[in-house]
Amino acid sequence: MNAIMAAHVEWPEPRVVELRRISAEDLEPVLAEEAAAWRRDLSWDLSSSAELVRRYTRMQALNGFALLEGSRVIGYSYFVREESKGLIGDHYILESYRTAAREDALIDAVLSDLWRMSGLRRVEAQLLMLGSPRDRPLPFASWLRVHPRLFLEYSFGGASTQAPADVNGIRFVPWSEAHFDDSAKLLAHAYRGNIDAEINDQYRTAGGARRFLSNIVEFPGCGTFFPGASRAAFDEGSKELYGVCLASLVARDAGHITQLCVAPSHRKAGLGTELIRRSLFAFAAHGCGSVGLTVTKANEKAVRLYQQLGFVQRRSFAAHVWEFR
Repeated sequence: MNAIMAAHVEWPEPRVVELRRISAEDLEPVLAEEAAAWRRDLSWDLSSSAELVRRYTRMQALNGFALLEGSRVIGYSYFVREESKGLIGDHYILESYRTAAREDALIDAVLSDLWRMSGLRRVEAQLLMLGSPRDRPLPFASWLRVHPRLFLEYSFGGASTQAPADVNGIRFVPWSEAHFDDSAKLLAHAYRGNIDAEINDQYRTAGGARRFLSNIVEFPGCGTFFPGASRAAFDEGSKELYGVCLASLVARDAGHITQLCVAPSHRKAGLGTELIRRSLFAFAAHGCGSVGLTVTKANEKAVRLYQQLGFVQRRSFAAHVWEFR
């Protein structure tokens, strides 16, 4: 028994074990229920992400832990490391077995493993299925900051989409990878001093923003990148990029706004509204019935903008950030 396992004997049943000791077949019932929950609660098809978990589990290459009761796997959580930061990629326990103590057992195991890694100073997690921010502290509470967030949804059957309008001096075009570097610079500039830069430290530098954009475009964590509903806004004279709206498909009939960013100099010009409207029209033309997005609750201006456009709250959750000292 390794040091991590030894630290968790206070939970003899269920037991926390390393994911590398679990087969993909044993994990399958948990993945199946999780996928059904995401589809039911968020209109999100989790099949691409679940398939990656299966693949890496078969390879015994997924860092994380599983929760067992007897011989049955009842939950799991995995993580990845990016330089001096850890990311908890997922966390799910079967509904019939879910308790606060079991949630904490998995989270504590993951954080304990990350804490022991040389040079690691920060852990980020945005776990929608963990539910609303809770009053009781999570493991490693003295190092934790909790940021309440909202999952909002626009339903084409329940809201009336206004046609996009022109913005004086601004040219709207489909976003493409030719705009990649300018978009990264825009993100780093726009999020300077913003609460979201406390939640995701990639927003703090152009290099970090490039990695963030790469994750959106190349990997399925936020759905499949959808260029058809992604838009960029340029100044007609200077050709400077002033805003981007990036989109993905999270199901055949459901879209997601993965990023809306507007230069500080143009935040009162209606640019964000028009970028969103253009994305919504493209999603509707594609046949989507709904479009979701996430927003930090403390960002009241953004929440108000989305609500005015017709987005309604579907779920509350939290962004968790642990800073190890």
